[in-house]
Amino acid sequence: MDPSPFIEKDLDERAEEFIVGWAQEFPSDASIRMRVHLEQWPADDPKELIQTAVHNHFAHRARITDLEFKRLLKQGRTSLLIGSVFLSACLILGNLLTTRVGGTWAVVVKESLTIAGWVAMWRPMQIYFYDWWPVRRRGRVYRKLSHMPIEVVQKAKG
Repeated sequence: MDPSPFIEKDLDERAEEFIVGWAQEFPSDASIRMRVHLEQWPADDPKELIQTAVHNHFAHRARITDLEFKRLLKQGRTSLLIGSVFLSACLILGNLLTTRVGGTWAVVVKESLTIAGWVAMWRPMQIYFYDWWPVRRRGRVYRKLSHMPIEVVQKAKG
C-alpha cells in the first residue's frame, strides 16, 4: 500500500495486483479476510482509515468493471446489428446472383458472400459467448474485496 493511504487515493498497483491475485486463488464462494502488518504504528489509530481506503478502492474498481461490462454489451448489440444487416445483405445478394446469373462463378461468389456475412457475425458472437465472462468474474472479485474484513496489526519486532 502507498505510505499515505488517503481514502480517495488508489492503492499501489503492485499491492492491488497481489491482493486481487491472492483473492482469485480461493473459490468464488469462499469468505476472505485481509491482515495488514504495519512496521510503525502511527499516533492516530489507522485501522478505520486503512479499511475505508481499501474498501473504497475496490468498490471503485467494481463500479468501473460494471461500466466496462455495460460498454461491452452495448458494443455487442451494435456489432450484432451491423453483422446481421451485413449477413442479410450478403445472403440476399448471393441468392439473387445465383438465380439471375447462374453458373459456377455465381455459386463461388454466393458462397464467398455467405462466408463474408458469417465472418461479420464473429465479433458479436465472441462478445456474447466469451468476452463477458472475465469482466463479470473480475467485478465479483472486486465486490468481494470491497466488503472483506480487514485486520490491522503492528508487525512483531524481532
